[in-house]
Amino acid sequence: MVIKENISLKEYNTFGIDAKASYFCEVTSVEELKEAVALPNYPNKFIISGGSNMLITTNINALVIHIAIKGISISKEDSANVWLNVMAGENWHNLVLWSLDHNYGGLENMSLIPGNTGTAPIQNIGAYGVELKDSFVSCNALHIKSGEIHSFTKEECKFGYRDSFFKNEGKGKYIITSVVLKLTKKDHNLKVSYGAIKTELQKNNITKPTIKDVSDAVIAIRKSKLPNPAEIGNSGSFFKNPIVDKLIFDNFNQNNPDAPFYALPDNTYKIPAGWLIEQCGFKGKRYGDAGVHKNQALVLVNYGNATGNEILELSKKIQNSVLEKFNIQIEAEVNIIK
Repeated sequence: MVIKENISLKEYNTFGIDAKASYFCEVTSVEELKEAVALPNYPNKFIISGGSNMLITTNINALVIHIAIKGISISKEDSANVWLNVMAGENWHNLVLWSLDHNYGGLENMSLIPGNTGTAPIQNIGAYGVELKDSFVSCNALHIKSGEIHSFTKEECKFGYRDSFFKNEGKGKYIITSVVLKLTKKDHNLKVSYGAIKTELQKNNITKPTIKDVSDAVIAIRKSKLPNPAEIGNSGSFFKNPIVDKLIFDNFNQNNPDAPFYALPDNTYKIPAGWLIEQCGFKGKRYGDAGVHKNQALVLVNYGNATGNEILELSKKIQNSVLEKFNIQIEAEVNIIK
C-alpha cells in the first residue's frame, strides 16, 4: 500500500470535480483496507469507491482510501437460483454484464447504473421498477473503529427508497467489503412495464424478451437520456423522485392533470422529479460550467471546470423553484461532501 500526497480526485469522482486529497491510497484486499483504516498517523479517513454518487465541494483534508477490491464468485446454487459473492470494488455495470453472460436474471433493469457494487446497498440503487433489495441477500462490512467484519442481512440493512441503514445509523461507521446477491438461473421474472422498456422492445419487434433484451432496452433508453460521465461530468440522477401523501398529491393532480405519476401500494404517490424540474424551465440551462442536461432534467452536469459548490448552488436554486411552483420538496440523491 502506497500513500501519496496532494492528489487530485478528478478521476475518482464521476462529476469530475478537481478537489484535492491531502493523502491518498488504494486498497485491493480486505486486509489492506483493515490496515489503511487503522493507520494511526492519519486520524481522518475518507472512503471513495466508484465516486458516482457524490458531489465533492471542498478539498479533503484526510487520508482518502480508494476501494479497489475485486472478485465475483458463486457461493452456492441450486437448480433455480445462484448466490453470487461480489467484492466491493467491482464495477456495477460490469457485474450486470457478467450476470447476463451467465444467463443469471435479476439485475438487467439496473444496467448502466454508474458506480461500484460496494456502494450499491448504501443507496439501495434502482431503475425501471427494480431495486437492489430485490436480489440482495446480505453484505459484509468493516466496522471502522473495531476493525471487525460484520455481516448484515437484508432486514438489518433497512432498505427504503434510495435509502438504507448505511445512510442513517450506520453512516461513517462501516465500509461495505462484499455483497451477496440471489439471481435466477431460469424462469426469469422479467419486469418490462416500467418506463419505456416495453416501447423499446416493441420498436425492435421483440415479443418474447430475454434478460439480455431487457438489458439492451434499458441501455438504449439510458444512453438516449443520460450523458456518459466519461464525456461530461455527472452522477446520474441528482435528485430523488419525491413521494407525497394523498392530500398533497390530490392538490398537485388537480392543478397538473397531465403530470406523470406512479401510485404506490401504501397510498402514496411518486412524482418524477425530472418532470417537475423541466416545468420550472431548467432543462438544458447552463450557468458557467454547471448545468442541467439537455435530455434529462434530473441530471446536473459539469461541462468542464465547474466547482462542487457551483453545482450545489444550482441544485438549491432548482429545489427552491420546484417548491415555490408545486409545493413539493425534492431531495438530493447524491451525497454532498462538505
